[in-house]
Amino acid sequence: MAGSSLKSSSFPVVDEQKTPLLPLHQSPPSFHHRFRSVLTLKSLSIVSGPVSCMLIFFFVDVGGRPLCRNMLAVLSWVFLWWMTEAVPMAVTSMAPLFLFPIFGISSADEVAKFYMDDIIALVLGSFIIVLAVEHYNIHRRVALNVTSLFCGDPLNTKLLLLGICGTTVFMSMWMHNTAAALMMMPVATGVLQRLPDGDEACPEVKQFSKAVVLGVVYSATIGGMATLTGTGVNLILAGMWESYFPEAEQISFSTWLFFGFPLALFMFFVLLSILCFLYCSKNSDKELSAYLDRNHLRRELELLGPMAFAERMILLIFGLLVVLWMTRRITNDVPGWGSLFHGHVGDGTVSVLMATFLFIIPSKKNQGEMLMDWSKCKKLPWNIILLLGAGFAIASGVRTSGLTDVLSAGLDFLKGAPYLAITPVACLISAAITEFTSNNATTTLVLPLLVELAKTMRVHPLLLMVPGAIGAQFSFLLPTSTPPNVVGFATGRIRIEDMIKAGAALKIAGVVALSLLMPTLGAFVFKTNKQP
Repeated sequence: MAGSSLKSSSFPVVDEQKTPLLPLHQSPPSFHHRFRSVLTLKSLSIVSGPVSCMLIFFFVDVGGRPLCRNMLAVLSWVFLWWMTEAVPMAVTSMAPLFLFPIFGISSADEVAKFYMDDIIALVLGSFIIVLAVEHYNIHRRVALNVTSLFCGDPLNTKLLLLGICGTTVFMSMWMHNTAAALMMMPVATGVLQRLPDGDEACPEVKQFSKAVVLGVVYSATIGGMATLTGTGVNLILAGMWESYFPEAEQISFSTWLFFGFPLALFMFFVLLSILCFLYCSKNSDKELSAYLDRNHLRRELELLGPMAFAERMILLIFGLLVVLWMTRRITNDVPGWGSLFHGHVGDGTVSVLMATFLFIIPSKKNQGEMLMDWSKCKKLPWNIILLLGAGFAIASGVRTSGLTDVLSAGLDFLKGAPYLAITPVACLISAAITEFTSNNATTTLVLPLLVELAKTMRVHPLLLMVPGAIGAQFSFLLPTSTPPNVVGFATGRIRIEDMIKAGAALKIAGVVALSLLMPTLGAFVFKTNKQP
């Protein structure tokens, strides 16, 4: 952190009089040992994938079904590399492109198609617009405006917490959860930097600091649940639903919003209640009022200057994109503007079209400069795009190979479960797995099993798939469960026990909320009372 002294840093201070310095060509005795240990672990992680794949291929018999065995072998390779991060996640996500043809699961052309469909186009266009928002600092301007609005005079810590968390939720609805957390954490810690730190801080200050950091972390995840583009998990769900049931009504942006937004709103107020109960005491307002006001937020806004033409145009394009998403298909009785194109237009079409305008409209900053150029798109998160493609390819491979029939047999105990128990059980399965693997990997693994289970139970597949996908986002307990958790934990203001204490209550509330919403609102939005 800027301004911190060397002694306060995490590096050991060397006393040159007592500890003779080694020549430059020598290393501390333990260095090579540590290096070899790291190298050995890395090598084991890399080898684990191919070795497990070969062991399954040569020694495992899956009911005399070679294609099913081959798919299981490929799954073991891919998921071991995902979990151990033996190679970058994006590289692992491309593995189906060579593993599927080699093991005869599908042809090269067939598997490649999963890496660029309408859902991928939706993500690609959305990310380009988000990059434009970030390039012109629009996200920071919105965050500072909203946060300063809630920093009242006199100070109300609960209202300030509402502003910070609410802004994070709103941002996360339209950009990736990690990006929202990374964008809002400096704003939140900027507020906290005005507070005393260390031994000088009173208990109220320390507790409020925890509430703010946890609020940003969990709000970033909750906001992603509200919209189809808020997180990759929702897009994986929509893509798998289209893959398994191409003739059924697809999950559009507006369809998901009608269900996801009420759920996210409920989760948001539960989060605020938990944080206020655990970390905001009666004396918080009094103790913090001397340190927090709107002035420093307003100073930061003044440094950004007035909103320029480029910023206004990007906001206009962004707003138009959301309106077009929501009105492309509204209901069966009110088909929306998409019916004018006989159903050939998808949400990805709109996303790419709006992103294209950014390369056509001048920025009016420099002559000949447009709002965006391709050099600004170098930060496109190709790892997320490739991960989505891998998820769709694996879902198809698991289905066509018949592996889902074998794996779903392990969930036979759920066939006799009461109707109202279906949602919480599906949610709990995903919510447990997601604490140890990525949200996207959990969704990719669990959803194909839930589809087959729904068929054997003779219930609507979305009755299991939606809780399974959303449950995969309830990664609230461990710092490593999801990137926003890492962002919060890296501030040093929260500990694992803080995450477990607040996250466990939030996870339970999420399971309860889904159990209530799926048979009611879900039945209306997703038509789960009818078979697709």
